[in-house]
Amino acid sequence: MTGRAKRKSKSIQESATGNGEVKKCRNDDSKPVPSSGVKSEQRDEMTQLYSFQMPEDLYHFWDFCRDLCPDNPRGALTGTLGLRLVGPFDVLAGAHKNSKNSQLNFHLHWRYFYDPPEFQTILQGSDDSQHHIGYYRDTPDCYPSFVGENEAKKGCTITQMGDNVFAAVHLYLLKKRKERGNIKAGEDALESLKAKLTEKAESLGLSLEQKTKAMKERDKKVVTKTFHSAGIVVPVDKNDVGYRELPETDAGLKKICKAIAEARNDEERVKAFGPVQEMITFVQFANDECDYGMGYELGIDLFCYGSHYFHKIIKQLLPMAYSLLNRNLFGDILEAHLSNRSHDSLDQLCAH
Repeated sequence: MTGRAKRKSKSIQESATGNGEVKKCRNDDSKPVPSSGVKSEQRDEMTQLYSFQMPEDLYHFWDFCRDLCPDNPRGALTGTLGLRLVGPFDVLAGAHKNSKNSQLNFHLHWRYFYDPPEFQTILQGSDDSQHHIGYYRDTPDCYPSFVGENEAKKGCTITQMGDNVFAAVHLYLLKKRKERGNIKAGEDALESLKAKLTEKAESLGLSLEQKTKAMKERDKKVVTKTFHSAGIVVPVDKNDVGYRELPETDAGLKKICKAIAEARNDEERVKAFGPVQEMITFVQFANDECDYGMGYELGIDLFCYGSHYFHKIIKQLLPMAYSLLNRNLFGDILEAHLSNRSHDSLDQLCAH
């Protein structure tokens, strides 16, 4: 196995800022979204609990759902779309104040099995597939790059659904309408919701496109798609320093992971780990030469594969990568998640 040096041309890579962070946020190319009616105290509490700045479309969507269903805004979409507002919306509803969980960690609140630290759930869908929708951030100190969806019972894939929650729900509504076909039941409710959703988004100047201009620009900065397909972005300077490819294709790495996870005994498993250990050595060389994206990619891929056999190595790779990239909050989220990784007990407000 030899480390590949091939990289994307630097002309389509992200330029590094002084501290290695991405400072360009998703709304830079569009008109500023007007402020919602959510009080500053609630915004401050949100920042305190999550350590993230929430995008304005989240607050506008909360106002939208309060108008739809004043008595139960979090359930405003349940009847029509089977979606429930969760995560930060629980904070806006004040539900966290009644929680009996003495060790409440909002970074684990509705964090599904395959959710990387970059992903934050805001809408819960089907329990059967564990479908959920959330924000995807490339860095902790910037607004989300896009809204994505995942079905945790089916795998780690994250599908892009626009750059704001209105676009994501609109796209999901269109998909639901198509699935229902000629079934008339609930059609009027869907059409009514679609009209209200479209009107609200347009009044705010929010795009309903699945792929906005800013998202297309981000695609040019993605150094590799990773197993979850959403891609990762790292700073790459004018000398093409910042990322180097893994010495395995995605298919090759999955084959190695499968051999480890399905080994019949410890002896087989130790032997199967050989190629991964070799890649870790390459990552160490890459880190020494400031190509931090290599360890980031390997860590994310092993996380996405989902086997507990990789947790120890993930804890070696990803917190280091996040630290080198000045994304320490993601490292904290990862370590908390790996200590409590499960397909169950997702609602931290109900946990004891």
